[in-house]
Amino acid sequence: MGKKTWRQLTVWLHVITSVGWMGQALALFTFLVISRTTDDGAIRVAATSMAHEIDSLLLAPLANASAFTGFMLAAATAWGFTRHWWVLAKFAITLVQLYAGIFLLSGALRDSVVAARAGDPEPAPLALAAGTALMASALAFQAWLSVAKPWGKARTGPKLPVAPTWMFVAAVAAPVADITVGLLLGYPLPALSLIVLIVQLVRRRRELVAQRP
Repeated sequence: MGKKTWRQLTVWLHVITSVGWMGQALALFTFLVISRTTDDGAIRVAATSMAHEIDSLLLAPLANASAFTGFMLAAATAWGFTRHWWVLAKFAITLVQLYAGIFLLSGALRDSVVAARAGDPEPAPLALAAGTALMASALAFQAWLSVAKPWGKARTGPKLPVAPTWMFVAAVAAPVADITVGLLLGYPLPALSLIVLIVQLVRRRRELVAQRP
């Protein structure tokens, strides 16, 4: 398969993992609302436990893959990260979502499971449920940005080079391998994706330096 096909596969993987990420965020929102509104203690425990499991086994791997493929499409094509306002907006939103998911959401979900098992009638804070709804809304907004591509260019400059075919092959293979390993280990581990992204960023930097007069 040629470069065009592998680039299309990278776009396809970015789309399906982004949709999956949004779907899992909506699932978390549903379970957390159930945990806050039910009078049945067993349902509260089940709802918060399922929310925590979905976050660990599905949402986090899909979020990592979605972010990685998005970053790779920016780093490996002429789009870049800062040449267009819509790409820059998606990049900034994704970074915020990754930070919130890793450092805020996962810990809060673990705490909600503990609270439910302890008999707390509202184990999931309202802010946690609202945060999952906001995450899904932000992903929907990013999807609109990808379709509409609004606001024009943020800056001008020489056209960025497109990465070779093998980089797009790696962009598809790395998240698939990371998700597989993560499912076997029981927690997300986007190690290969991070390595591939760093390699491409270094390549892009060298190419830009070589273009300078």
